[in-house]
Amino acid sequence: MRNHLKKAGLALAVGTAMGLSTGASAAVEVYNQDGTSFSVDGYFNAFYVNRDDKINDVRNSDVKMGFLPNTIGFNFSREVGDLTLGGRSSFWSTINDSLQSPTDTAIDVRQLYATVDGSFGQILIGKDFGLYARSNIFLDEILMGFGSPGAPTGVSFGNIRAGYPYPNPSAQITYRSPDLGGLKVAAGILEPANTTPGAQSEQSAPRFEAEITYGADLGGVSLTGWLNGRYQSSENATTSIDSTGLGYGVRAAMAGLSLTASGFTSKGDVPVLITDQALASEEDADGYLVQGGYTLGANRFVISYGETDSDQGDFQTENSSVALFHDINEYFKVVAEYNMFEQTTKSTDAKTVDADTLALGAIVTF
Repeated sequence: MRNHLKKAGLALAVGTAMGLSTGASAAVEVYNQDGTSFSVDGYFNAFYVNRDDKINDVRNSDVKMGFLPNTIGFNFSREVGDLTLGGRSSFWSTINDSLQSPTDTAIDVRQLYATVDGSFGQILIGKDFGLYARSNIFLDEILMGFGSPGAPTGVSFGNIRAGYPYPNPSAQITYRSPDLGGLKVAAGILEPANTTPGAQSEQSAPRFEAEITYGADLGGVSLTGWLNGRYQSSENATTSIDSTGLGYGVRAAMAGLSLTASGFTSKGDVPVLITDQALASEEDADGYLVQGGYTLGANRFVISYGETDSDQGDFQTENSSVALFHDINEYFKVVAEYNMFEQTTKSTDAKTVDADTLALGAIVTF
């Protein structure tokens, strides 16, 4: 039976962080009979976080979740003739609001989609992560770690705004090709952002996103490369904003050692996430992320450095992390990470964030 379930977004994200193997986060199969299956997967984590805020001269201790929220997902698959129909719904929740909203934990649905698989490839309809910057984040070595500071009651930001933007979940219709000798192509239309609110505001075409990935094994070296992009336009009676983005990267792995380099360049957006937000002009942004990782037995050592320079957002950032991931067993992992993050306002050269963070966490998956 074609196992569509392992194509789920969370399984991909967790799998890549655990060594590029979706099998590391296999869902619990609840039902599998007569060509129909149903499964559930989960990801739970908590970190002790000690942060030295050098701008405000304060040090705080917290218990938070990491870069990936706590998540539970439901997957189904059904064979109908030559087609396989599938779907996923995942619920992502924070534990960081336990004192601000004691009994009202925020829950958001980042994936709610159906798929149709056949010899032609796959068509996805619904809500899922975008294609632009998708591999940049899913192949981040500290995906299961903590990373840079984020919203007070939300997730930390990992390397978002310090190496890559967020491929925020969007309503979409996306096509994915079959595996063509290691080459895979995805392209889709997504809900466009209103970046020109006001009189006669319109987005006459959808947002277009695409990604090309290629994987090969050359003499024992596993290579993965990717190129992704985005284009959309928004206009009102006085302003027109074209938003474009190009992401890219390559990863090489051999005998426990991996080296990853990725980057992006964009115009007409703030390189954090794309939303309905008024922009007065089309300004540039770019960034990059370089990482190294080494696996020794049950231990994974990671070093990471990233930067983003944004005229549109009027900021410059740099983010450095060192981390140790230790597998207690296949489903239980502990993490120790030290992160150093700085952000400067470009127009004034004033430093707005200078924070060093120690994060000690535990992760359970099923």
